[in-house]
Amino acid sequence: PKMMFKETKSTMDFDTTVSKVQEKVEARGWKTPAVHDLQATMKKFDKEVRSVKIFEICHPEHSYKILSQSDERIVSNMMPCRIAVYEKEDGAVWISRMNSGFLAKPMSPIIRSTMSDAARDVEEVIAKVLAE
Repeated sequence: PKMMFKETKSTMDFDTTVSKVQEKVEARGWKTPAVHDLQATMKKFDKEVRSVKIFEICHPEHSYKILSQSDERIVSNMMPCRIAVYEKEDGAVWISRMNSGFLAKPMSPIIRSTMSDAARDVEEVIAKVLAE
């Protein structure tokens, strides 16, 4: 899992981290079609979990490069990109995301290039969140 996913500890509380992720995603030109509050969802099923929100983020230019090509659509099940913000048992807040750059290596040139570009964008977003 450590090769396929990246996890970074936040220096801020959960709500501040969530707010900063949303702000920096939009500032980088990405859209947020949905934010899933998994704690609230689990509560509907009488399950208690710590805070966790999943941001579905999309950059129309990156998405178009893949979705406009029939053979490249195979990776559409990984779209949109996701960033998770969650609390662990010790109360620490973490940000995780898929390691798209690593996963893209064996893919076609279009997918490899697009996923690598997206991965760089996401890493820049997270670096800006953590720099605050």
